[in-house]
Amino acid sequence: GESVGSSLSLRSSGPDVASGASPPPRRDPPSPFRRRGLKMSFLFGSRSSKTFKPKKNIPEGSHQYELLKHAEATLGSGNLRQAVMLPEGEDLNEWIAVNTVDFFNQINMLYGTITEFCTEASCPVMSAGPRYEYHWADGTNIKKPIKCSAPKYIDYLMTWVQDQLDDETLFPSKIGVPFPKNFMSVAKTILKRLFRVYAHIYHQHFDSVMQLQEEAHLNTSFKHFIFFVQEFNLIDRRELAPLQELIEKLGSKDR
Repeated sequence: GESVGSSLSLRSSGPDVASGASPPPRRDPPSPFRRRGLKMSFLFGSRSSKTFKPKKNIPEGSHQYELLKHAEATLGSGNLRQAVMLPEGEDLNEWIAVNTVDFFNQINMLYGTITEFCTEASCPVMSAGPRYEYHWADGTNIKKPIKCSAPKYIDYLMTWVQDQLDDETLFPSKIGVPFPKNFMSVAKTILKRLFRVYAHIYHQHFDSVMQLQEEAHLNTSFKHFIFFVQEFNLIDRRELAPLQELIEKLGSKDR
């Protein structure tokens, strides 16, 4: 589980927390998420940008691809609260899966634009401001939470998320293949971790984001992410504390 230390550090620990702590590379065939589908995350249009990790593509012609197109259309309306709602008659797990893949792609792209500013020297610990520090553990390879630099932590985190998204037993891409019973808890852990990348970017690299004129993309992506996790109660409020003021500000504009 997660524990909040006396210094309000959030330390990752427990077997529910997995990492990409350099297991041998897998030789599985690439999943359909990788092979084809939407070229860019829909919030960013066809804008080209560096990504941190390989992008995940949802297979064209699949039901999940249709769901993504639906999400794109509703986002275009400008009403994010409405855009995150479960479309009528759709499966909640599938809706959460499609959006989780898209958030991975968005964060992947946003972090990809600032990797040169996020280094061992500039960010020797993974933090979100002075009060929040994240330590990495997975319960198997790394049992005791380790303190590591932000680039290392984010590499572990994004590799771990990538492995979950590539696992067809967790994120089935074929129609009729059921989602596993633990899907919701896996999705919650993924989203909780992805939030930490947003938190680190906002607290430590917002100046760089502004220099790159990426702040509108970052804000829109984060607002979409927050409205989504609020709609389905996917992240514990305590986990959101590092960006609580920003979250309240984003929400107040939509009440």
